[in-house]
Amino acid sequence: MPDDADLPQQATPAGQTRQSTPPEQVGPDGTHPEEAPNTRTPWSRGAAMAALLASGLVGGAIGALTVSSLSPTDERVCRGTVVADRTLPSVVTVLTSGRSGSGNGTGELVRSGGYILTNDHVISSVAGGGGTVAVQYSDGTQSEATIVGRDPSTDLAVLRAGDEGKDRPLIRIGSSESLRIGQPVVALGAPLGLSSTVTTGIVSALGRLVSVPSETGPAAHLVDAIQTDAAINPGNSGGPLVDCGGALVGINTAIAVVPSPEGSAGGGSVGVGFAIPVDLAKPIADQLITSGRAMHPDLGLTARPLVVESDTVPQGLFVTGVAPGGPAEQAGIRAGDVIVAVEGQPAQSVEQLVVKTLTRSVGDTVAVTVWRDGKRSDAKIVLGEPR
Repeated sequence: MPDDADLPQQATPAGQTRQSTPPEQVGPDGTHPEEAPNTRTPWSRGAAMAALLASGLVGGAIGALTVSSLSPTDERVCRGTVVADRTLPSVVTVLTSGRSGSGNGTGELVRSGGYILTNDHVISSVAGGGGTVAVQYSDGTQSEATIVGRDPSTDLAVLRAGDEGKDRPLIRIGSSESLRIGQPVVALGAPLGLSSTVTTGIVSALGRLVSVPSETGPAAHLVDAIQTDAAINPGNSGGPLVDCGGALVGINTAIAVVPSPEGSAGGGSVGVGFAIPVDLAKPIADQLITSGRAMHPDLGLTARPLVVESDTVPQGLFVTGVAPGGPAEQAGIRAGDVIVAVEGQPAQSVEQLVVKTLTRSVGDTVAVTVWRDGKRSDAKIVLGEPR
């Protein structure tokens, strides 16, 4: 992951698009006319244009401009018609209905028996009960669906379709490890409820860390995210980003939008979208299918950023708590310590620790530098079993 990944780009949830609203009635910021747009904080990382990252029940990232051949390594233009024919039968529109209204997202069939991978924020509003989830296939038929498992920390979820979806074709699983900047990609989904929409583009950047705050819990973290110039719009969340052979390489999740003078998001895609790499998403999906939960390892501590004005106390992450007998305590870390470095990088954000638990396994180590009583010392935390 590049050095700047330790400082996540900030994102805020986008408004929900109403299913009953025709696309031409959707407001300029992707919300229903009756909804007041959410207040969003500016997103800028030294960029010339201030932007906001957005995701939501119907928000999300969609893939992009078609440009390569059937081979993912070929630099010629993608045959979008062939990619669409191969992939759309494996793509579904996720339909939700609950107390807060109805909306849609996108998903893809990843395992026989009707298992569908999507974003957690697509179904989070109905996950606590009081709502329903259904899926619509590319041929227009629908079936009910149930939530198999959720992982809000990575914004992933798995659904299981009813009998109508159990024998549907599965999307071909590719790899995100071999992706290259500039490589053509294709995205499929249901922007603004328009099912079976196909767009094309390229991989604009790799290794992004994007933090997406949630209205219902802690922020989700898109680790090693794929940036694409896709025309991403509300409704594409959870949909596939595929290579020119139709193989899944990412899960479209978030976009950047230009804020209005008042600070709220406005307009649709500005060509800056983010997808969760399939190499991260697939193992989590497997865990959700098997056990209903993602098995992220545990550091055994809680911390918060420490902002100090004294020259005698370093900036870093103040350890607010240590689990008795947990990995951090076994490494000699105590409540009140200040973590000043994580893996050799200055400790500036709690996300630096969170990312380690999302990308590593039980038994892996995380090297930290701790300040206590005016002295610095190094420690290695051995990640423990999930709590």
